[in-house]
Amino acid sequence: MSDARSFSRRGVLRAGALAGLAAAAGPARTTRRGNAGRLGDIDELVLVNGRIHTMDARNSIARSVGIREGEFVYVGHDARGLLPHAPVIDLRGRTVVPGVVEGHVHIVSLANRPGYHTPIESADTIAEMQATLAARRPGVPEGQFITAMGGWHPNQFTDVRRVPTRAELDAAVSDRPVMIFQSFTGPSVVNSLGKAFLENASSPLAGPVAVADNGFVAAGAPSTTALYHLRVRQTFADKLRSTLDAMAFSAAVGVTANLDQVLFPTPGPLQPTQALSNLDHYRMYDPWLQLHREGRTIVRLQMNFLHNQNLPDLPELNERLRNQFQFFGDDMLMTGSIGEWAAPIGAGANWLEAQRLVAAARWRNENSVQSLAQLQQVVNAYEQMDQEFAAAGGIRDLRWMVHHVPFVTPELLTRLQALNCGVQMAAYRWVSSSATATGVGASFRIIVDHGIKAGIHGDGVHIAPHNPWLHMYYVVTGLNSFGVQVNAGQQLTRHEALRAFTRENAWFLRMEDRIGTIETGKLADLLVLDRDYFSVPEHEIRKVRPVLTVVDGDIVHDTGALGTSSRCRRRDTRGHADPRGRWD
Repeated sequence: MSDARSFSRRGVLRAGALAGLAAAAGPARTTRRGNAGRLGDIDELVLVNGRIHTMDARNSIARSVGIREGEFVYVGHDARGLLPHAPVIDLRGRTVVPGVVEGHVHIVSLANRPGYHTPIESADTIAEMQATLAARRPGVPEGQFITAMGGWHPNQFTDVRRVPTRAELDAAVSDRPVMIFQSFTGPSVVNSLGKAFLENASSPLAGPVAVADNGFVAAGAPSTTALYHLRVRQTFADKLRSTLDAMAFSAAVGVTANLDQVLFPTPGPLQPTQALSNLDHYRMYDPWLQLHREGRTIVRLQMNFLHNQNLPDLPELNERLRNQFQFFGDDMLMTGSIGEWAAPIGAGANWLEAQRLVAAARWRNENSVQSLAQLQQVVNAYEQMDQEFAAAGGIRDLRWMVHHVPFVTPELLTRLQALNCGVQMAAYRWVSSSATATGVGASFRIIVDHGIKAGIHGDGVHIAPHNPWLHMYYVVTGLNSFGVQVNAGQQLTRHEALRAFTRENAWFLRMEDRIGTIETGKLADLLVLDRDYFSVPEHEIRKVRPVLTVVDGDIVHDTGALGTSSRCRRRDTRGHADPRGRWD
């Protein structure tokens, strides 16, 4: 690096400054205004000697980029002439790609995890899982839980294909209680200190939890009660820390922008029966909002609103549409629209009325489908809404979309395309399918070849990993966690998979003019990778990680591999000792 000045996370305009934003105007462009709201004074950065895959329309590959005030101002051979006083990072030939855009994720839920949460989703063996938990131990106060909830599956542990045991958790961490929790309602497992805590736990609505000798806590009420005992002990300060941890993890795996699909709405006090996917959907955003006000957010977030009421008058959805702005905020934090659904897809006439309410309000609308029959239902309804509201312009400029879509037909895709609707393809099933799985793939090839607007999502962090490289491995190979081919003939190329997770996914956030590619005038989000995603053997795709993550022109994750950490440290946004937000 040629300049010893330090970098730090710059502030962004506060949502309150956007009070005049009209609901239909789309997201506001964030601009720098002097030093207002900024945490640092370094506004320029130059990267040289890289292999920079811009993912633009021409699939250009550059050697250098120049960044000023959070935007790319140069993409080409050498940016140093344009920015002669900027700090320079020599990439030493490394591969650079745009920041990954997640079109369907539940990261706000991850931000509310109790304990000192530690994602174990990338561990391939019990030993790797143990090492991940052990690495979390430093800095965790005595008596505080280390947790790993959602995003992982026993199938990922190639040496055992089962949940860990109490003894294995004790071997990883013995002097702090540990609980790992699978999917929405367990099962869960604790170490010895965790077992002692749960067997003697007492909270306002629940007593002790039965724990087997091997640390196993049964799925359902036992596991959700155990979860409750941890949740009711969370303070707001705990949630701020957990939110910073979620952002740091997202930056560490390369996801720089997230379209959050909320949780099953559960307003009010916590109950022992509430699953990992249940939180108060009015208050769950408070920690993220607070950090945004302080200028401490390091990854982008767009927040959708899920509505799960099956009532004829749909009171909650009606009030949401009357009292909430869509796309309100700035480039780091903004509201989204209605999603993952406006009413349960099996709610019959109530579901159809929910589509009508969203169309009347002229909001973006999203529905997740798991079968061809459900996709047919959605397409029929979208066409009906387009006709009913033709006088107002129909739905064609609202970017309605369908998620998951494991099964499709060209005819249904053509009808969706005629409505300017998009398809978010799910890549998560590989982790939960068995050694003899068949027919659990996804129609990636059919959808992409059709030409409809299409992106890919992982649907983390409850049933699948947040790590996008695990999903890209599956998209490219069609292999599940057992190495079994479950998606023959539907694989995409590496370039197609990455394009779907960057350039194409930006459309689903209505941000394709700002993120998703490395081009002059766009917001400066990029990843410097630890290996060449485009040429490594297929089995290494799932091991790809960024050594440097840049969001909005700031370094938000740095492993030190480029020699930048001693002179380019950003402000510690996690509340931990490591200023680079590393997750080893």
